Order: sequence, then C-alpha cells, then structure tokens
Amino acid sequence: MEDIKQVMTEAKAQMDKALEHLEHELTKLRTGKASTSIVQDLLVDYYGSPTLIGQVANIQVSDARTIVIQPWERNMLGPIERVIINSNLGITPANDGEIIRLSIPPLTEERRKDLVKKAKHAGEESKVGVRNARHKALDHVKKAVKDGLPEDLGKRTENDLQELVNKYVKHVDEVVGTKEKEIMTV
Repeated sequence: MEDIKQVMTEAKAQMDKALEHLEHELTKLRTGKASTSIVQDLLVDYYGSPTLIGQVANIQVSDARTIVIQPWERNMLGPIERVIINSNLGITPANDGEIIRLSIPPLTEERRKDLVKKAKHAGEESKVGVRNARHKALDHVKKAVKDGLPEDLGKRTENDLQELVNKYVKHVDEVVGTKEKEIMTV
C-alpha cells in the first residue's frame, strides 16, 4: 500500500517536471515582444569556458521591442554579438561600443505559423513525458500485483493514474493553446 502511494507520488513528480520543461521551452519562443528569456540560455565563450550571457552581462528589456545587453567587461561585446548572430534567433544585434541592442522585429504570418508549430511540438514532447511517467508507474503497479497486492487496488491505482494523465494532458493543451493565441495575436 505504501509502495503504491510512493509510485503515484513519483509519477506526479515526473509529470510536473514535464510540464515545467514545456513552460520553459515556451518562454524561449518569441512572440513579437522583447523578453530576456530569448537570450538567457545562450552560452558565450568567457576566457575559454562556455558561460551563460546573464553571468557576463546585464540583460534588460528597455521597451516592448528592445532588449539591452550590457557586458561587465567591454571585451565581451564581440563574443556576445557573435553568439547572438550564430544562434539563429532571427535578430541582428546592434553594438555601439558600450552595449548591444536587440530590436525584436514584428513577426510575419509565416513566422507566426512556424512558432505555433514549435509550440505544438513542445506540447507533444511534454505529453510524451507525461505518458512515460504513467508507463513507469503502471509497470510498478503490475509488479506489485504479481507480488501479492490485491488486484482491485491495482486496478483502482491504474484508473487513478489514467485520471492524472488526462488532467496533465488537458493542462498541456491549455498551456499550448494560450501560447498559440499569444503568438497569433498581431
């Protein structure tokens, strides 16, 4: 009995992790508005070691369409600029010798549709993570039934797991739908 509660808790934790990953991935998608999350995961070469941009520079949003990156050391302007150009963000950095400005261009209809596809793909990956958590938990339940757990308790646990999966899949669909609406809003 205690083992079943542990299995359910672990499954829920894995499903929460899949949802967190989805939300993190969706913050990276540009929606036409400036957000520091667009560049925060980029790695820049800092004296021979890859370092997050946020650890070598101050990143701010100055207005709805502009991100300002101010390195703490002037010699980091070039490497940061190169990383942004090579990252395929679709943004060209403007370097004035002190700071780097990123002007977020308005999204075209084609780019919006492409971003919606990426959002849906991230949603599908998240659903796969949720289903994998269910699969692992079901394996534990079936093994416990073989080892002497009452069958009706095993069936009840399987049903509870399926309800949990349905709840998480519905939540993933809602999160992706919200992001899709945000992306398609002109």
